[in-house]
Amino acid sequence: MIALKCYTFVKEIKIMYRKKVGVVCGGYSSEYEISLQSGKNVFSMIDREKWEVFYIVLTKESWTAKDDSSNVYNVSKGDFSLNRSDISIKIDLIFNLIHGSLGENGQLSALWELLEIPFSSCSSYNAALTLNKRDCLSVLREWNIPTAKHYTLDKGDDLDPKIIIDCVGLPCFVKANRSGSSFGVYKVYKKDDLIYSIEKAFEEDTQLIIESYLEGREVSVGVVKIDNEVFVLPVTEIISENDFFDFSAKYEGKSNEITPAKISNRWMNDLNQISKKIYSKLGLKGIIRSEFIFVNETPHILEINSVPGMTKKSIIPQQVNALGMDFSEFLNKILIQTERSKN
Repeated sequence: MIALKCYTFVKEIKIMYRKKVGVVCGGYSSEYEISLQSGKNVFSMIDREKWEVFYIVLTKESWTAKDDSSNVYNVSKGDFSLNRSDISIKIDLIFNLIHGSLGENGQLSALWELLEIPFSSCSSYNAALTLNKRDCLSVLREWNIPTAKHYTLDKGDDLDPKIIIDCVGLPCFVKANRSGSSFGVYKVYKKDDLIYSIEKAFEEDTQLIIESYLEGREVSVGVVKIDNEVFVLPVTEIISENDFFDFSAKYEGKSNEITPAKISNRWMNDLNQISKKIYSKLGLKGIIRSEFIFVNETPHILEINSVPGMTKKSIIPQQVNALGMDFSEFLNKILIQTERSKN
C-alpha cells in the first residue's frame, strides 16, 4: 500500500511539472481546414502524462488556445503567451502544424526564434525556401538532383503560350509557387487550356512554376530526426484514381497509398541517399515529406513539404504505422528532439 501511494505521488509530481506544448494550427492560407485536422489529430495523440498540451488556432481575426478543460485563452502576438483573466501561461515547446502561409513560410518561425521557443519545424529561412518551389528546386538542381523541366511566371509578366510549351511540352503542370495540398495546381493537355489554368493558379499565388509532365511511379518519402539521427520512414507509393495526386486524391480517398512501397532495393537506396542528403544539406528540421517520380529508374523530386499533413488520413501517420511505432510515441520522440534543439 505504501509503495502504491509513493508511486501515485511521484506520478502526480511528474504530471504537475510537465512541459507545456502548444499544438499550433490554422493559418491564413487555403490549407486552413487541413491544418485544423492535422492539429486536432496531433493534439489528441500527445501523451498527457509527459506533456501539458494546448490546442492553438491562428486566424486573421484571432489567435486563441484551449486546454484539456476547454478553458479558452488569447494568444499574445508579442510573446506567444496564453492569457485568460489574470492567468498568463508561457509555452515551452511548439508543435507547428500550420500548412502554407504563416506557419510554413517562415513568418512564425522567425517569431519563435526571436522568443527562443523551440519548435518542431525548420528555421525561418529554410521554411521560406522549401515553400517556394522555384527557389528550392533551383538549389536542388545545383546538387545534381533531377527535377522536371520548368518555366517561371509572375503575375503581370508577358504571357506567350508557345514559348512555355516549347520549354516544357504538353501535357504540363501549372502550379502556384507557394502553396500546398494541390491548391492552385492544374494539369494542361492542350494549348487552348493553358491561359485559363494560369489565370486560375494566379488566384492562389502571384508566382507560378510550370513544369513538364513526368511519367512514372510516384512515391512520398518522410524524413525525421530522432535521437539526433536523420531517419527515413517507410516509403509510400501513390497511385491516384484521378489524373494526378490532387486534393481529392489526397484527402477524399481517391488514391491508393501503399506503405511500404513495393519498389526495388536499388530504388529504396537511391531514395534514402537523396532524402538524407536534402535533409542535411538544406539544414532541415522536424518532420519532412518529399515527393518523387521515378523516370527511367531515376527519382525526380517534385517538392518538399516542411510541415506535412498529420491528419488521420495523411501519409506520415501511415508511414509511422508501417514502421511499427505507436503514433503517440512517435510524437513524443519529436517533442524530445524539439526540446533538445534549444540547447
